[in-house]
Amino acid sequence: MPTAIAVTGPDLVLPSPDRHTPSATVLQSALEPARTYSFDRALTEMHTLIEHHGYVIALCPASAPPAVVQRLHAVRSVLESDRIAVVRSDLPPLGLAVLALQLRQLSVCDFSPGVLASAARLLSHYIYAGALLGSVARLDRVPVTLQSHAKSWVPGSQFAVLATPRPSLMKVSSGDEAYLPGPGFGTRMLYAPGRLAHDWVTATLAPAWHCQETTETRLPGESGRWWATGKLVEFAAAIPDISVLYQLVSSVRRDDCHWCGLELIGDRCAFCAAPLPPPSDRPAPPVRALIPPGSRLRPAAPHHARPTTALPRGAT
Repeated sequence: MPTAIAVTGPDLVLPSPDRHTPSATVLQSALEPARTYSFDRALTEMHTLIEHHGYVIALCPASAPPAVVQRLHAVRSVLESDRIAVVRSDLPPLGLAVLALQLRQLSVCDFSPGVLASAARLLSHYIYAGALLGSVARLDRVPVTLQSHAKSWVPGSQFAVLATPRPSLMKVSSGDEAYLPGPGFGTRMLYAPGRLAHDWVTATLAPAWHCQETTETRLPGESGRWWATGKLVEFAAAIPDISVLYQLVSSVRRDDCHWCGLELIGDRCAFCAAPLPPPSDRPAPPVRALIPPGSRLRPAAPHHARPTTALPRGAT
């Protein structure tokens, strides 16, 4: 069984794009308060996932209530398991749902659990997540100037806000072109309308970003709280092709965690949180065969073929 991808809410589970992509597990212990969902049930829930999948990657938004985060870490501690990775993310709700989908897609590939969990940070840099807002008066997730605060009180004002990977904000007027910094690689845009029309997002922003496809989805329940207004259209543009995601993660150097022994990419193990030692203290990496341009990648399982696709510009 592939590594389990667990999320803290049903709104973070997007439909599978194909029959090979597994769904995510919604942690009931994160949905219900402690008085109705006992700690013993939370332990049983996580233990069952470990028994069925071997390893669990629990995606948890940085905006989640402290009680949710504390319970996840308490469960991991009581089970004394190094097979549970609690991955926090600053992505807004729809962007986090996209990240969960990408990890679900990659979970059926030949990546080890440590590489898959630590890939969450890498993939987050390639998700352009934002929203069209009717007001930024109470927005505290993205830097807002005093001038923008003042303009938000004008009736009919709208603002385009990019939360990740580089925060940006602009006022939208009739006939405006899109000036939000966009991706330099092929993406699919998901958008979720709230109490605003989505015309600017689909007719102006998506073409300016050269999105290959736009798809409407349901607005996550946490979006209004995250963006501090119900007058919004949330959007997220990301790489949809599993072959590109595979090559993106494969192109990064892998190391072994000096504490738990799992493979990782980046500077910290997602399972035990141990930092990577300084370069002078690391053992020499194993020699890996380079993949010549134009070659085909072989899948982990024969049912999931990956056509060759170029890496996005700027990927390392």
